Amino acid sequence: MKPIRYTEKMVNEFLKDGYWTQETFFDFYERNAKELGDREALVDSRYRVTWAEAKRLADAIAMLWVEMGIPKFSRIIIQSPNSVYGFLSRIAAERAGLISLTVYPYLRERELEYMVERTEATAVVIPSIYRKFNYLEMYRGLKERFKSLKYIFLFDDTVPEGAPSDTYSLTTMAKERAEKDIDLEELQKRRLDPLWNVAILTTTTGTTGLPKLVEWPIAPRLCTSKARVDIWSLTKDDITMAIAPHAGGAAGTLTYFAAPVVGAKTVMLEEFSPEGALELIEKEKATAIGVVPTHLVRMLDAGVDKYDMSSLRFIRSAGGYLSPQLAQEAEAAFGAVITSDLGTQDVGSISGCRVEDPPELRRRTVGRPLPGNRVRLLDEDGKEVPEGEPGQLWFRGPHSPAGYYRDEELTSTVFDPEGWATTGDIVRWEQGCLLIMGRAKDMIIRGGQNIYPAEIEGLLNEHPKVASVAIVGYPDKEMGERACAFVVPKPGETFTFDEMVDFLKSKKLAMYKLPERLEVVDQLPTVGDSGKIDKKVLKKQLEEKPIK
Repeated sequence: MKPIRYTEKMVNEFLKDGYWTQETFFDFYERNAKELGDREALVDSRYRVTWAEAKRLADAIAMLWVEMGIPKFSRIIIQSPNSVYGFLSRIAAERAGLISLTVYPYLRERELEYMVERTEATAVVIPSIYRKFNYLEMYRGLKERFKSLKYIFLFDDTVPEGAPSDTYSLTTMAKERAEKDIDLEELQKRRLDPLWNVAILTTTTGTTGLPKLVEWPIAPRLCTSKARVDIWSLTKDDITMAIAPHAGGAAGTLTYFAAPVVGAKTVMLEEFSPEGALELIEKEKATAIGVVPTHLVRMLDAGVDKYDMSSLRFIRSAGGYLSPQLAQEAEAAFGAVITSDLGTQDVGSISGCRVEDPPELRRRTVGRPLPGNRVRLLDEDGKEVPEGEPGQLWFRGPHSPAGYYRDEELTSTVFDPEGWATTGDIVRWEQGCLLIMGRAKDMIIRGGQNIYPAEIEGLLNEHPKVASVAIVGYPDKEMGERACAFVVPKPGETFTFDEMVDFLKSKKLAMYKLPERLEVVDQLPTVGDSGKIDKKVLKKQLEEKPIK
């Protein structure tokens, strides 16, 4: 299946410049099996798998799917908690020449029926039950409605009685098939072209509430993985850990995509609790963890000093705004540096901080553009802004996806013919790094003056009583829009409107930027397990709640 956006000129450009290669992710599993075969590769609460075992099991799963007659380029949905077999399913799909769509465990029938129908998925890989939810029953209904969906593979060792036809235990079948010879020549025929075949689908939130599907060949994902390896100084001696779901970028980029490139081990936390995460870091001597800011807050509240964090080298936080204050607090508590970066599923990866960068850059900016990326900051008329001024970020480079799955029209609304796209962020340069001021769509225009929520959120997060904050706009007849601050106070604290205003005035903030409404809440709504604050929910709450 050819990527819809890439042209010969574009592919040859990135190939010639060395950003794209003919390598696949499975190539690194194969290399690691030869060079690091006895070293552990993947660990969860049930399994500890070496690189040699991981390669053998991935070959076995891929061979099973080939022998069952699943055609090359078939789509397979992997709805997996953090687990060894979740990872093995993903790499086995690549090995078998299948196009994998890895989705969050929290997605339910409404989103999944769209995915199954849109991709015409042939198979799914799921737990039968997870967090007391019956996935098998959900997919039974989907299987009855969508004729393309033929196979259900379970992470369970046995198939429950009364399961739909063509339901199999992936773990049992994989172990049995791994004891037999593998037809390596047949698997070689299934090899995906890293440049010209779609290999991976990812999801991103759509304006209708239904997910959009983004298609990726292997080359751009591997390009980004190598760039992350470099800025994180990742080596085979690192022990990475997925605390956030591996289906998303916060943990997935570090663990599934980057770790195999250098042969680093990955440990998986299946279900988050702050105590469970801290215990696992201590037990497995993790050196790098992938989290969303919510995880950091909850671990700090649980008391990091009760655990031995001496192994931890860096923390990859993504999927939501991380205030400089929280970053500083976390670095002090964990004894590890925090890196930040910028990227989206829709347009790809843009920038990142190096682990050795000074604290003020790592905490306040999203780093320098990744190798090969070109960046422009444009005003509302599409002209480049003067140096030091904020502008909307546009970029072009080898770290971008091919576009939206089989949808040239939607893709053309995001990427221009030359490959330029925007994240929608308003940014400015600071010491060669990108500093985010806010998102263009979140920008509040009060009486013709622009208010960037991230700027105010960053300041309020420094208040000693504030645990987390979100700034959203609400309609106003006189000014067009005004700003409201949603604040979660720290445990045992109260926070008043006057305290907020006095604090922001002490920061020399322009008067028009001061929030004119305060809502004190127990928690901020997030988008599933991603940790991203759902500002749509907050705006709806404002619409439904009269101003006091």
